[in-house]
Amino acid sequence: MNQRTLKRLLEDVRAQRLLPALALERLRDLPFEDLGFAKVDHHRALRSGFPEVIFAQGKTEVQMVGIARAILGRGQPLLATRVGEPQLRGLLTAAPKGEWHAAARVFRLGRGRAVRGARVAVVSAGTADGPVAEEAALTAESLGCRVDRHQDLGVAGLHRLLAKRSAIEKARAIVVVAGMEGALASVVGGLSRRPVVAVPTSIGYGTQLGGLSALLGMLNSCVANVAAVNIDNGFGGGFLAALIARRDA
Repeated sequence: MNQRTLKRLLEDVRAQRLLPALALERLRDLPFEDLGFAKVDHHRALRSGFPEVIFAQGKTEVQMVGIARAILGRGQPLLATRVGEPQLRGLLTAAPKGEWHAAARVFRLGRGRAVRGARVAVVSAGTADGPVAEEAALTAESLGCRVDRHQDLGVAGLHRLLAKRSAIEKARAIVVVAGMEGALASVVGGLSRRPVVAVPTSIGYGTQLGGLSALLGMLNSCVANVAAVNIDNGFGGGFLAALIARRDA
C-alpha cells in the first residue's frame, strides 16, 4: 500500500462506496504481515515511496514464495536482489511473469510510478563491473526513474569518459561503479555538478582486498559531491540515486 492507494481507500469510505469493515480488513496487515519466518513490511511504501525489497541470498525456496506472494497480494511491485537458483524457483512459482536478470541476479515484476524528469546515469569502469552496475540500473528503474547506462569508461582510457560527459550530465544523479582502485568516482565527480553515488566492486588483483581498496579510495575522495555505499552494493547505489533524482525532479 502506498499514499495513493491509502488516500483512495479513505475516500471510498467517506463516499460510502466501501464499508468500514472492508476497509479495516484491507488495513489489517499494516504495518506488517507476520509469516512466521518473516515479517513483511507493508508500510514501507508509505514511508519511503517503494515497497519492501527482498534480499534473496540465504532464503529458502518456500520462504521466497511466501514473501513474494505477500508483497504481490497487496498489488505492490516486486523486486528481489542476490537471487540464486533455489530463490529463483520460488519467485517463478509466485510470479511466473516476472523478469529475471541473470548477470545482476535481480528478479522483478512491475515498477513504481514513473516520475517525470527523474533520470539516473549508471557509469561503470570495466566490463567486469557490469553485474553490479546492472543491479544499480534495474533498481533505479524499478523506482520509476529513467536510467542511462554508460559502460567501460574506466580511467585507464580517460578519453572514453570525456566522450560521454555531456550525456552523463543530463542525469539528476549519477551512480559510478568501479573496482581496482576506484578512481573513476572521483574523476566523474570532479567533472560533474551532479551528486555521485560511488559503488566499489570486488573486482581486482590481490591487494585490491576484495573491494576494500576501491571503497577506501572512494571514501577518501577529495571531491565534495561523491558519497560511497558498501562493496558490490549496486542495489544501495541505485536506490539512493533514484531517491535523489525523484526528489530533484
